[in-house]
Amino acid sequence: MELYRKVRLACADGMSRRQAARHFNISRESVRKMLAFSVPPGYRRQKPVRRPKLEGFTAIIEGWFEDDAKVLAKQRHTAKRMFDRLRDEHGFTGGYTIVKDHVREREQRKREMFVPLAHPPGHAQADFGEAVVIIGGVEQKAHFFVMDLPHSDACFVRAYPAATAEAWTDGHVHAFGFFGGVPLSILYDNDRCLVTKILPDGTRKRARLFSALQSHYLFHDRYGRPGKGNDKGSVEGLVGFARRNFMVPVPRFATWAEFNAYLEAQCRKRQEDILRGHKESISGRLQRDLAAMKPLPGAPFDACDQASGKVSSQALVRYDTNDYSVPVAHGHQDVWIRGYVEEVVVGCRGEVIARHPRCYGREDVIYNPIHYLPLIEQKINSLDQAAPLAEWHLPEEFDSLRRLMEVRMLKMGRREYVQVLRLLETFGFEDLHAAVKHALRLGAVSFDAVKHLLLCQIEKRPPKLDLDIYPYLPRANVATTSPASYLSLMTEGQS
Repeated sequence: MELYRKVRLACADGMSRRQAARHFNISRESVRKMLAFSVPPGYRRQKPVRRPKLEGFTAIIEGWFEDDAKVLAKQRHTAKRMFDRLRDEHGFTGGYTIVKDHVREREQRKREMFVPLAHPPGHAQADFGEAVVIIGGVEQKAHFFVMDLPHSDACFVRAYPAATAEAWTDGHVHAFGFFGGVPLSILYDNDRCLVTKILPDGTRKRARLFSALQSHYLFHDRYGRPGKGNDKGSVEGLVGFARRNFMVPVPRFATWAEFNAYLEAQCRKRQEDILRGHKESISGRLQRDLAAMKPLPGAPFDACDQASGKVSSQALVRYDTNDYSVPVAHGHQDVWIRGYVEEVVVGCRGEVIARHPRCYGREDVIYNPIHYLPLIEQKINSLDQAAPLAEWHLPEEFDSLRRLMEVRMLKMGRREYVQVLRLLETFGFEDLHAAVKHALRLGAVSFDAVKHLLLCQIEKRPPKLDLDIYPYLPRANVATTSPASYLSLMTEGQS
């Protein structure tokens, strides 16, 4: 640029082009260009680059591109592979560089362009992302739900063990509660939990649970093109933002509830940020979103999957490939099942008969030992081999109570021990544990004694054990002392 300036100044002061070329040691053509433009125009190609050796092979390359559109992306032609095939199969004599440049220019012409969008208040986008977390000391994959309000950039993030239909609906329920309103419309991918089928006319057939959620909150749903995540670029970017900023380093929490409380706090904290290109904070712009949203309905949506089943001969009900136990009294009956994110609820007619933590494994069996105690009491010989009791680790006082009962009452003692455990059908475990410890201190080793002590503990009254009612309680017979008995002591002292 300095030489450019000197040449133009010299010519402006009267120096001819010939003299300037000789003085500055450049060509007269260069002087002419410097006088024609006030700043260097740069290199300007007048005609497109010709590749004569490739001109007869471009149709072949285009055919390969068309074939590649029908196969997996990882098995498509690279520029190197195209060059190899042109050389080996079609007698191409040119170099690799002209093939590579042709492929690059073609891909550049085909790259998609985007229209900048304006986002009116009151609308949302939703998606799921994945990240590695440590919950309860176990490293696992978290599937986190993200809802974004593009107008204000306010967000909500909540993590789940799996991206199931229940997680989708539960995420919506918590997001609506977090924002305090329902968006006018929400933009989605064509996720199978939301859309079961895309019809030929482009309309979507919604999944049953998602359709019920939409009917409850009355928002409109919109969908991007299949395989085009950039149609909802705002929430796509937010998924990456949440992963990089909320989940680095790898989160460590005792429970999912603690992790989600942390994520919610991070979303609230982010609302104080002022993003590039804006003068207001996220919370300030959020007010316009909230003003445009619909109010929440009177009650939240019951975010659960509903199914039906039948209890097997082993008192098990199958849901989502896993078996859950129910009380044996409901064997062989038809039941209804509700699958929530955190638990599975089983009911018979209008009564809830079992609750279990949700299992996200496959083909597992989840027992509640209390469900099988009535049957074990009848079939007492199965006590030591009952699978529902195998992983039931009770405090050592229960083992001591069983040993004493079996020593004193033999087989009847085993049955009474099961009867003691059956008190858990009505009373809490902590209360029963305290009653068992009290019974062991008193030596009152029987079902009636433990039950009596348990009731007295709950009702806060002193226990009254009648030895005639409890024949297995230890007895102590103390005789009345006669005054004459002391004479033997005096006689022994004189001797």
